Amino acid sequence: MRVLSGSPADWDPGGESRAVAIGVFDGVHRGHQAVLAAMVDASAGAGVVPAVLTFDPHPLSVVEPQRAPRLLTTIGQRVGLLGDLGVEVVAVAPFDDRVRLLAPEAFATELLVNGLGAVSVTVGSDFRFGNDRAGDAGTLEGLGESLGFGVSVVSLVGDDGPLSSSRIRRLVADGEVAAAADALGRPHEVVGPVVPGDGRGRGIGVPTANLDLPPMLAVPGRGVYAVRASTDGVEWIPAVANIGVRPTFGGDAERLEVHLLDTDLDLYGRALRVRFIARIREERTFDGVESLVAQIRDDVETARSLLG
Repeated sequence: MRVLSGSPADWDPGGESRAVAIGVFDGVHRGHQAVLAAMVDASAGAGVVPAVLTFDPHPLSVVEPQRAPRLLTTIGQRVGLLGDLGVEVVAVAPFDDRVRLLAPEAFATELLVNGLGAVSVTVGSDFRFGNDRAGDAGTLEGLGESLGFGVSVVSLVGDDGPLSSSRIRRLVADGEVAAAADALGRPHEVVGPVVPGDGRGRGIGVPTANLDLPPMLAVPGRGVYAVRASTDGVEWIPAVANIGVRPTFGGDAERLEVHLLDTDLDLYGRALRVRFIARIREERTFDGVESLVAQIRDDVETARSLLG
């Protein structure tokens, strides 16, 4: 897979024709997957290259920073997920003032035609583009007629209403990780480097890996979760994760700690991937270390059962 970044003026398709899906695609959830599948099918039918045009940073972080969402995926995760779905070219447009202020026609001309060589374009039914979101799917269809590309509009899927990244972020924030996994088509995953902690977990017989998390990453709400964890060269390991401030010890900084079951690895400095499978319980304050350790033992057994 090829990744294009930097100025769209430098992309130059070099005569290669492409079918292009457009969107932020944060989370690459089942609704996004329907759009991408339609684009990949169109590319196969036309004998052209399947491509995606996406954006970084998230548009709201530029247009309305106070409303910028916590992201379900980093840009690296997003690109990897797109590749898994058959996308061969991912163009990551910088969502800066230059791109943000393009009128719909300039957007279609500069990014889709000149930058990506689009002969067909696939979007979701809620798609908007151009300065002040002036263009919609109908606008794009009209531009396609004049600029030489076809347009397909895909209805967003969902069992009880259209899926959206915003809806899934709310599920994650509420700790409803099983429902989020159903909407995503896979467990919600958090990735971060393991950093030194205070060693308190190891001191009570429950060593944990402490993750340093990007500030704008969507992390499940406070509580204890059954998870699977992986790092370079190590397959998915059953684990228990705690998200919170550790109130029994008077903590005040929220952190994510992961206890690997039946595994003792030196993870410091390594990136750890954590997939959230089920919520076990809420965060609680215990009256002492002994009662906390007893509860952790119960949590471990619950996690074993949930993880099979």
